[in-house]
Amino acid sequence: MDDVTEAEGLLEFLYAAPVGLVQIDMSGDIAMINPHAMKHLLPLAQGRDPGNLFAMLDRCAPELRNMLEAFEPSRGSVCDGHRIMVDLAPPTDGADPKVLACTVVKLDAERAIACLSDVTLQVAQERRLKQAETWFASLLNDVNDYAVLSVTADGLIDAANASWTKQSGYSCDAAVGRSMADLFDRTAGAGAIAVCEQLRLAARDGWHLAEDWHERLDGSRYWCQRLLAARTAPEGDLTGYTLVLRDVRRDSQDAHDLRRLLTEDHLTGAANRARFQHVLDRELKTWRETGAPLSLLMIDLDHFKQVNDDYGHLAGDAVLRGFAETVAAAIRPTDLLARLGGEEFAVLLPATPLEEARSIANELRTLIEDMRTVSGPHRIAVTASFGCAVASGQDVLARADEALYVAKRSGRNCVQAARPAAIAA
Repeated sequence: MDDVTEAEGLLEFLYAAPVGLVQIDMSGDIAMINPHAMKHLLPLAQGRDPGNLFAMLDRCAPELRNMLEAFEPSRGSVCDGHRIMVDLAPPTDGADPKVLACTVVKLDAERAIACLSDVTLQVAQERRLKQAETWFASLLNDVNDYAVLSVTADGLIDAANASWTKQSGYSCDAAVGRSMADLFDRTAGAGAIAVCEQLRLAARDGWHLAEDWHERLDGSRYWCQRLLAARTAPEGDLTGYTLVLRDVRRDSQDAHDLRRLLTEDHLTGAANRARFQHVLDRELKTWRETGAPLSLLMIDLDHFKQVNDDYGHLAGDAVLRGFAETVAAAIRPTDLLARLGGEEFAVLLPATPLEEARSIANELRTLIEDMRTVSGPHRIAVTASFGCAVASGQDVLARADEALYVAKRSGRNCVQAARPAAIAA
């Protein structure tokens, strides 16, 4: 086989491979990429450099750059099957969030290769199996603590056991004939999957697990784990559902710690990405219903990699914490500060028009510019770039992000605001 034929064969293999393959240098610049990798990565670029792997993954996997930089051997496996949560927003339609598995191998001192594969289905199956194991184990141990409802294929309750009355305060007769949606959608928390969608998922998968707030007859609320299992005839037709409900009792400190673990970024104390998206969805719903202005700030600490390089990662962590404390102390109680990934943050400003949001952003920019983080003998100064957008018919998150990158291209340490039709300084 001559060299040309061999090269053509290798290229054919690269482009036909059923997984994403990317060859990069140590800074993340892409030398070669196959179509499968492009399919996964290009939707993530969103204004970032599509020629750099780390830039495209900065929002969802900022740790990859550090993992490669910290790998000292001249060659070898940097990570194997490292899971990347691609979706910033938790799905609202019952779909599973997209997850990529990333394996990075260092080829030599100047090159590395990354392999990307979609493991969304595998991760979802693992999670469901773990949930099922926990549920069925607890059912065997505490069967009397569970309320059980029989539900028709149309979603109407046609029977209930005595534990239902003990748990909810409603009599069995009062539940029979009511729809699941009427009973549970009304008191569900923000971001909960609608009952009609839960019925569809249970019919598709055989069962569906959920946790949410429920309301008792006396108006008090309790946290409830819920298993909805589909019942089928021997020929496979859906005949109805069995709904099993468990009242999850925790003391106040446990509940507080769990809520903090699920909603806060562990380093800075800001809201995490999941919490941010839940609140954004809720505020967008309010905006659609009332027309009250809703603004969003996207913030990126300028040249933050240089801080880590010059002072170390512990100092970089201290800067991130100081930044979050400074911003949190300056914004209103109704506003929300969230860390989206790496050095990128967002501030959600309900009931705030664009001009006021721009003014708030400039005040925050000045506070950050004046901030000093003490780390050993060093007093570290940083600046930040801001992108602002107000909710309109377009995606407020994407437009704020676009404005942020205009600010970065305009010299950094400045504020840029996106309007529905254009970006204006």
